[in-house]
Amino acid sequence: MKYIYKLVCVFCAIGFFTSCDDILETDSELVMYEKDNTLKNPTDSVYSVMGIIGKMQNIADRVVLLGEIRGDLLKTTDAANSDLKRLADFDFSQENKYNSVSDYYAVINNCNYFLHHVDTTLERRGHKIFKAEYAVVKAFRAWTYLQLAQAYGNVPLITKPLLTEIEAREAMNQQRTSLADICAYFINDIAPYADEELPRWGGIGSHDSQKFFIPVKALLGDLCLWAGRYEEAARWYHDYLSDRDEPITLGSNNRSYWYNTEFKGLVAGYSVVSNTERLSYIPMEARVFDGVVSDIPNIYNSTRENNYYYQVIPSAAVKTLSASQVYCMEYKTDTETDTLYAPTTGFNDDMMIGDLRLYSLYSLNAVGGQDEYSEYSNMRQNMGKITSSGITTYRRTMVYLRYAEALNRAGLPQSAFAILKYGICADNIALYVDSIEQDKAADLIDFDKTIFTKEGTTGIHSFGSGDSQANAYYVMPQPADSLATYQDTVDYQMPLVEDMIINEMALEGAFEGYRYYDLMRVALRRGDAAYLADPVSKRNGETDDNLRQLLMNTNNWYLPLP
Repeated sequence: MKYIYKLVCVFCAIGFFTSCDDILETDSELVMYEKDNTLKNPTDSVYSVMGIIGKMQNIADRVVLLGEIRGDLLKTTDAANSDLKRLADFDFSQENKYNSVSDYYAVINNCNYFLHHVDTTLERRGHKIFKAEYAVVKAFRAWTYLQLAQAYGNVPLITKPLLTEIEAREAMNQQRTSLADICAYFINDIAPYADEELPRWGGIGSHDSQKFFIPVKALLGDLCLWAGRYEEAARWYHDYLSDRDEPITLGSNNRSYWYNTEFKGLVAGYSVVSNTERLSYIPMEARVFDGVVSDIPNIYNSTRENNYYYQVIPSAAVKTLSASQVYCMEYKTDTETDTLYAPTTGFNDDMMIGDLRLYSLYSLNAVGGQDEYSEYSNMRQNMGKITSSGITTYRRTMVYLRYAEALNRAGLPQSAFAILKYGICADNIALYVDSIEQDKAADLIDFDKTIFTKEGTTGIHSFGSGDSQANAYYVMPQPADSLATYQDTVDYQMPLVEDMIINEMALEGAFEGYRYYDLMRVALRRGDAAYLADPVSKRNGETDDNLRQLLMNTNNWYLPLP
């Protein structure tokens, strides 16, 4: 996609950083703009925003890898590069190519330059030319800061363009800002632009340019979720999903399932990179000489470029989690309905036990006749979780799961659980959420009845575990004995429902870059380092005592700043 690369060269604010020795190292060969230079030409809008997207390509792979390799769902292989292995081991005693904070600040500095120099008053035919692009860049900056703070913890908050080395040094020596304060700042910064329409540039290469842009309401939900503002988070997610112009529903067409009662035929229609599932992404180049090409396919899959030596494999932990689910089939005839459960033995592949999402999106096959002394691996691995065309920033099912997380923490566990098991619509709410919670939730769980119907809504657990609405083993947690008050029951349920949501995030979002940060977010919320340390240290099936001890100190959760 040479278009991106060419446009990057057009827009270059100073502050593209190239070294790990210093957070900022200015590069004299880059194009510099005058301090008072103003972006006034309508074409500046496209060129500059695409230039920012081009810089986001440099962090795209890292967003996935930093959020996944340090979690518990992947294991590095002997073929993995040394930096990847050290990343998985939380060993930062040496320089690591995945620890390049300067690339994040390159995006941020470009955003800052645009926001401070674009002429937002410019109008044509009564329309403010740069209004949509201004909102887009605000969202790019907020999203990049969220990724930066998740990875590094306390970081310098810089909102003005840095045009000299002196300015850069002074900015980076300022007091660093916490993740919570980063979130608070950008909630206020982007909330006024929540309803701004996206630019309409049409197709760029083979891409729909509208999917390059971060959905502001979903991002506001994430920021509020990390900030502990759960009711606000739920509202932003709800409003994004229920937008009357483009509502985002969860239908039953995207799932893996057994199509017969003998559990011998598997239908794998499940996809995480379909046009309907993927809401936004960072476009990547198809060829190296066009710009930045994603290396994730060569890390995850067997390719000619890596001589078919993949660098990561699914961990014992994700296989165990997947196999521990109970697959349910609701078998209906003209006269009766029966509930069947898949067996847990007798399959050719153990990954066919339980939830089917892992099995449907992962394969490992031997190549017959391969010379054992060949430079090529005789095994072929494929993970259908990524695509070389772009790195996903938002997809619909994960937004629903974060919405469930926010609802639960807002004191609405029944509503959150309904998203997992039944699907969120008026009919299901009436059946599975009691009147007290419905009154408390009010419009937070109110969706258009003509669009969000029972027939067109699916519980997310059904994507891999069958007809979850009929599954007697997948139930809302209930205390063994009656508790003193209604709120006591809610307080009992919330952490247990949260555990179910986090498990579902793992089943649904495995290998996509979410897992480590999902564990981190809950661990910080609960003040319990073990919530992260335990699963990560057990990724291989047995506890790595040294790794667990390391991760029980929250300071070790973050990459070190230079």
